[in-house]
Amino acid sequence: MGTLATIPQQEDSLRQTQNALSVLLARPPGPLPEMTAGKDSIPKAELDIIVDMPADMLRRRPDVRAAEMQLASQSAQIGVSEAELYPHISLLGWLGLSTTSLAGSTTAMSWGIGPSFVWNVFNYGRLTNEVLVKDAHFQESFEQYKEVVLRAAREVDDAAVGFAKSRVQIPLLSESVQAARRSLDIATIQYQDGLVSFQRVLDSQQTLFSQQERMVNNLGSMTQNLIALYKAMGGGWQQGRSRPLLDDATRETMGERSDWKTMLSKFSS
Repeated sequence: MGTLATIPQQEDSLRQTQNALSVLLARPPGPLPEMTAGKDSIPKAELDIIVDMPADMLRRRPDVRAAEMQLASQSAQIGVSEAELYPHISLLGWLGLSTTSLAGSTTAMSWGIGPSFVWNVFNYGRLTNEVLVKDAHFQESFEQYKEVVLRAAREVDDAAVGFAKSRVQIPLLSESVQAARRSLDIATIQYQDGLVSFQRVLDSQQTLFSQQERMVNNLGSMTQNLIALYKAMGGGWQQGRSRPLLDDATRETMGERSDWKTMLSKFSS
């Protein structure tokens, strides 16, 4: 009865997981047809799947890409600050409007034609310090980038090692289940012949159940580690660029609402 009492809880957890997947797939909450085929079995994978993992795939992770772009942006800021140390030469002209905050003041237009030369030489010390500040910010961004990459590498290694170790345990646990099943068969025969009490059969059944539970938990742990590995690698090995940017329903809706037809035709494949 205790085992039967856990079924509603497991069904509730399954439905919540299906709803979460439906949200990620932009579908209404409910059961997923894709999960019907393999609902009675736990997916299995061989160790070969983690042999060739390109390290460059870590750059697909959103946190790594964000840190990388932040580092590149901060590097560009150093160049902008250094540019202020040098004179600015313009060979064209300028046009502008000027006014004051006084009531009734008029707006004056000023313009000029010809080359101009501007060099903020009197603020050279402040500009130099500004370059140093930008460089310090760049170093900070670089340390943050390294931390993000190292954390991503750690997640990949943890998931890969967990998957490998769980996969190695499967043959050993399978042998334990077979041994426990043989022990139960022997105990049953001995009980039928009157050699042992029924308690021996119950103990053998309990041992078999315990070994089967360990086997199932290990298979589940292996699958979870494989999913964690896909997540740590930024989405697994499947290349997303081969899939269309927009589905047919979204493309049709956008085409009817606005003048998107010409541009959306570029993303038809």
